[in-house]
Amino acid sequence: MSTTDVIKSTENKNVHYVKQYIKNVLQQEPGDTVTVKGWVKTKRASKGIQFIQLSDGSCFTDLQIVIDASKFEENLLKEISTGCSLLVEGTLVESPAAGQKVELSATDIEIVGSAPVEDYPLQKKGATFEFLREIAHLRCRTNTFGAVNRIRSKASWAIHQFFNERGFHYVNTPIITASDCEGAGEMFYVSNSLAVENGEYKLKNKNPQEDFFAKPAYLTVSGQLEGETLACGLTNVYTFGPTFRAENSNSARHLAEFWMIEPEMAFCNLEGDMALATEFIQYVIKYALDNCSDDIEFFNKRIEPGILETLEHVVNSDFEHVSYTDAIKYLENSGEKFEYPIHWGADLQSEHERWLTEKKIGKPVIVYNYPKEIKAFYMRLNDDNKTVAAMDVLVPKIGEIIGGSQREERHNVLVQRIKEQNLEEEAYWWYLDLRKFGTVPHAGFGLGLERLIMYITGMKNIRDVIPYYRCPRNADF
Repeated sequence: MSTTDVIKSTENKNVHYVKQYIKNVLQQEPGDTVTVKGWVKTKRASKGIQFIQLSDGSCFTDLQIVIDASKFEENLLKEISTGCSLLVEGTLVESPAAGQKVELSATDIEIVGSAPVEDYPLQKKGATFEFLREIAHLRCRTNTFGAVNRIRSKASWAIHQFFNERGFHYVNTPIITASDCEGAGEMFYVSNSLAVENGEYKLKNKNPQEDFFAKPAYLTVSGQLEGETLACGLTNVYTFGPTFRAENSNSARHLAEFWMIEPEMAFCNLEGDMALATEFIQYVIKYALDNCSDDIEFFNKRIEPGILETLEHVVNSDFEHVSYTDAIKYLENSGEKFEYPIHWGADLQSEHERWLTEKKIGKPVIVYNYPKEIKAFYMRLNDDNKTVAAMDVLVPKIGEIIGGSQREERHNVLVQRIKEQNLEEEAYWWYLDLRKFGTVPHAGFGLGLERLIMYITGMKNIRDVIPYYRCPRNADF
């Protein structure tokens, strides 16, 4: 028997893990005897028959439980309410209702955990996303957040599968670091010198040499720099882990803690970087379309009409390659009145990126060769001495979804770039060593998982695509 075989007898109720999910039960035939476990979504009664919608989170569709009230104790049925957890055994029968071929005629019901009606906060339908953020520990039981988390799970699996199929090594880079990858300075300090006494912050000592790491340390904003060191020995690697930004922003697009996917490829240039980024985004979106069709259909109907067509368009399009200089010319000649004025040397904003993808090009665009002044120190300086070998993947509806570059592999040029951006050369001694000992052209990119999930689902606030969000003045749960 496989792990998806039916649990057929009551003596198997107390198994240590669930072997049979509702998504599997819904595919079985009338006449099968099954045991299911889950949470009550809704309950209604009609002429001595009660109907329960039961969900275990395995799929978007609930399993309808049909209860002949005459066969169960009245007190038991009264205690069943929205939110409580049940174990139900019964026989599958053909469903007269549209949407599913079977429903479960209950022969035995056990209440595993009650949910008092007067206290359970998900009693009412139509709760706002703002309210649900206040009860993030329960919101995955709703249709929207169940779907978000299933898509997040499938997309994460697809990410690992994509790189594994291409021979990449999955590596773990430090969460605590002494260097700033982006040079932005918006980082969380990590220290054991701070204490809380009587509700007030107190410093144990003021000398960094006496701190835990004997120097300033931070939560990482990126695993890229360490990823480069591993690529220069393993050839192709990728990281997939949490990153942190101490940016005091309450926008719908920023989090203080989020997950990043960052591949690094040795013996790779910008062209190879763009090719992999294209393959990658199309692969993950297609995997979600193929494996989360019910969830995506829900978002297409209820959250972002047209998102299904948009995703299919991305998967089936050849990405256009446009230099930054040409993109600026397109924008300057567009006749559009942008909120942010555009000129050569300006960073592209979402409104510019969306115009390029939605109006000018009509499909995903990769913009490359940006001015060096608006990009990070590690990006390879081009021969014109004005631009760097950077690229951004832009998609309709949101704009940038991936950012990457060919890395600067020349020691003397990298030292100069570090100085130009007023960074401390000594902090990057190990990074510079890569350029002294067997240097190679190499490239990589970064993708924020939450940004990708927002794109796939059409959700408008990044706080709604991560189980527990971290932002200014919020570290609950």
